[in-house]
Amino acid sequence: MDQTNEGTLLAPGARIYYKVRGTGPVLLILQGGFGDADGSDGLAGYLADAYTVVTYDSRGLSRSKVDDASQTPGIRTHSDDVHRLLAALTAEPAFVLGISFGAIIALDLAARHPEQVRAVVALEAAAMELLPDAERAAHIRAHEEVDQLFRSGGLPAAMRKMVEISGVRLDDREPEVQVPRPDPKSAAARAANLSFFLTHDAPAALAYKFELAALKAAGARILPAAGITTGDVVPRHSAMALAERIGQPLVEFPGGHSGYALNPRAFALRLREVLGGPGGADRA
Repeated sequence: MDQTNEGTLLAPGARIYYKVRGTGPVLLILQGGFGDADGSDGLAGYLADAYTVVTYDSRGLSRSKVDDASQTPGIRTHSDDVHRLLAALTAEPAFVLGISFGAIIALDLAARHPEQVRAVVALEAAAMELLPDAERAAHIRAHEEVDQLFRSGGLPAAMRKMVEISGVRLDDREPEVQVPRPDPKSAAARAANLSFFLTHDAPAALAYKFELAALKAAGARILPAAGITTGDVVPRHSAMALAERIGQPLVEFPGGHSGYALNPRAFALRLREVLGGPGGADRA
């Protein structure tokens, strides 16, 4: 088993928790929504022989504590955290896999700190800005419903609604992958993360304006991606819109919106292929 090292990065207004495992070029994985550094453990296990896999808790989630929990960190604040984390861990440009909300952070990093990025795989970035007005408005209403369900104490109902709007199918998974049944302690942590996401990060994602010119200039180093089985839902539409706007083909991965977690073996194989081989040779 690969050894996992843990660390804490001091950033303005926060202490950022991160994990490092494996060997080879750095591959930073940015979780979506209210996921934390542990959410990519399954995927990292299939990559650590060829990459130094870095995962982290974004500020406000799990072990990444903030000085003022009432303050909303914008996408650029999250991106600055990632910029500092990479600078602390490597002097070389890194591969970055961003998932949903994490893909927005990854794309902002690529636009503002391109020297730190070898390639970004942006899996179903929540690119609400790029959707038609009617679809964007409908998606905002769906997220407001999730928020209302959560505020009324219905965490299971809120989670079911999130699964529905993201097109996740929990039966679309590899045989060895088990859907976790959290104990009360972990359930409380998930609830706290969901609350922070709905209060701060979801509105920040809706307000974010993409640096399309910078992303287009980066060319093949920006890889918009979607799950093969995501279905005809907003996450896939967002990925398609991003690909069209920056002039890059859409790259498909096994599984759906959560394919990295539910189909980690196949997802890892596809990621190696997309990045150019076992150790991820440059595409650009």
